[in-house]
Amino acid sequence: MSNIQNRTFNNWELSNIQISHNLVDYDSYGINRSVNDTNCVRLHFGLQGNYDFSFTQLNSSFTLSGHHNNIIFTDGLEIEVHNKSKRIETFGINFNTETFIEIGQNGNDPLKRFTDKVINQKNAILSNEWKTNNFQIQQVISEIINCKYKNELKDLFLLSKSIELLVLQAELYERPTSNPFIKTGNDRQKLTEAKEILTEKIDNPPTIIGLSKLVGINEYKLKRGFKELFGITVFGYIHRIRMSRAKDFLLGTDKTAKEIAYEVGYSSPQHFSKAFKKEFGVSPNHVRINPDFAIEEVDNPRTLNS
Repeated sequence: MSNIQNRTFNNWELSNIQISHNLVDYDSYGINRSVNDTNCVRLHFGLQGNYDFSFTQLNSSFTLSGHHNNIIFTDGLEIEVHNKSKRIETFGINFNTETFIEIGQNGNDPLKRFTDKVINQKNAILSNEWKTNNFQIQQVISEIINCKYKNELKDLFLLSKSIELLVLQAELYERPTSNPFIKTGNDRQKLTEAKEILTEKIDNPPTIIGLSKLVGINEYKLKRGFKELFGITVFGYIHRIRMSRAKDFLLGTDKTAKEIAYEVGYSSPQHFSKAFKKEFGVSPNHVRINPDFAIEEVDNPRTLNS
């Protein structure tokens, strides 16, 4: 008997790609089984929640928590998910094998090795070590989920972002993993919790001292571990989330620049305007007055501020 209480499922279908965003609320802890005979390559991203994930075809089991990713190929899929939290949120992109092979065989070494297994129809996972979603991956997933384009432009946008996610994953798995600073799952979970707190309280984020106390980790480990896991400093993350939300408000709402400044956590509209122009090369008012002209500029920020 299923212990799923509520499920929200969003799906985007392209000719050779299927994108899904899945949010599941459970009323208890237990095991749910799923069977799918589809032959495809899946880019899998955990966004929230803790669970054990077992693959029959891969003869493998993993203990996972939110903010993780990997790439999987199996000839059909039989999985068991043992939820360890009451909410699990995942995001996935399924490429048909021909499309993935065409792209993957021109990638870096990790992607080429994985693609060779797909070509030979061998069940495979990119790595037994699941990597943490960095800031760039998080941003692209958010852009897909909140896509505002319609019809043909929407399909083109989703296709380009799907390939961008594949590139970001391939680059992430090419990085050396020897002697990582963060070594335990408990510390990774605390840093993930710190990231979620910052996202929720971006208008008034806690200090480093306050954040370290909230999640139960020392300040040095918080700062260094955050940078290692997410590819950006704590302060850089605050800045980029503020800029991203400000851009969305400017392009998608009637809020004034002054209202947006306070809503994303700036002490004055002047400080906000200066930071926005440094990030995107144009002022908030310029975006508001000329949205069509400015949209390409704000979609390509000048600095990473990491």
